[in-house]
Amino acid sequence: MLFEDLATELVIQVLFSCSSVNDVLALSITCRRFRNISLSSQRLAILEHAAEAQYGPLLDLTQLLIHNSSQPAHIIRTAPFSLALLRQIVHAGRIAAKWCDIYPFKKWKHNYESRRLLTSSERYRLRRAIYRTWLYSRAFHNASHPRESRVTRPVIQKRAALLHNWTTLEIAEIADINMIIRDVVQNNICPSNGTIARKFKKRHPHNDQSLLFNIHLNYPPPAPSPAAYNPFTNQTPATNLWTHFNTTPTYTSRYTSPASKFALHQTHNVGAEGWGDDISHYYVIEDYMKLDPEQVLWLKENAPLKGMVEGYVRLLGGWFENNGATLGQTVDWVLDERGESVVEFAELIAEGRLGVAVAGGEV
Repeated sequence: MLFEDLATELVIQVLFSCSSVNDVLALSITCRRFRNISLSSQRLAILEHAAEAQYGPLLDLTQLLIHNSSQPAHIIRTAPFSLALLRQIVHAGRIAAKWCDIYPFKKWKHNYESRRLLTSSERYRLRRAIYRTWLYSRAFHNASHPRESRVTRPVIQKRAALLHNWTTLEIAEIADINMIIRDVVQNNICPSNGTIARKFKKRHPHNDQSLLFNIHLNYPPPAPSPAAYNPFTNQTPATNLWTHFNTTPTYTSRYTSPASKFALHQTHNVGAEGWGDDISHYYVIEDYMKLDPEQVLWLKENAPLKGMVEGYVRLLGGWFENNGATLGQTVDWVLDERGESVVEFAELIAEGRLGVAVAGGEV
């Protein structure tokens, strides 16, 4: 029997068995009969099932997408599934999928002999951790939470209430992916003077040029540079479902490749790409860890020069500077409330015994 001659009930079961939204859409356009079946009353249920398999957990992703300041972040909310919500799910899910690809390279950067692909359950946990980290950043890293209020007890309790929704093992997943995001910020977006010098020497081993870093406080402020293109306020709506879901979104960059950071030419000072020595660099990273996973990923891919990153951050407002991230402090607070050792918790994550990818098998 030909596939197109299967009973409608069997075709619907095949559609429910698809593991991605693209598979559902591809099957639905193979012939008119399959298209009519896919447009039946089961349409949203089929797409929701495929989205859960590809980008799930949708419960956590939905909390991120429908979050607003009208309710506390820790309150679990639901929203009816719709095509408009699906478009947002696909966009955020693709961001999480990119972090799933980055994770093995950063997690096993030094002991690369242990590097491997993530299992399906590990990718599921990583996506869940990304959505929860993203929700925390959206809820508490904004202009409504300035530096002056970050250590007040009511604000700390609000942040802790969100983390109390999750078990200690799930918080370990968040701490694990937070270390990966920190590595990207620290080495790719805001590299220290030492990192710039080391990478420059590696790229140009025969060059004896001494890099000049801006280490004096009396240096004049750098000239304002054009802000990097902001993809979060300039989205082009898709004309149809297939165009939207089958095309990976690309943000057109007006600048050169990331290699230009170490380019040798008269108008470019490689040393100026450094973000300071160890102490000052630490506080820079603390500030930039307030960026959510999508912003970090976009800056990594589209803002190779320091001036571009600074230009983008200026668009966020004055609250951003000298106002470090609070996720790590809140994790410590919650662990202390649960009577668990913060030091042991961090050691287990560093050893690979807690987190997304656990040594020796699944958690």
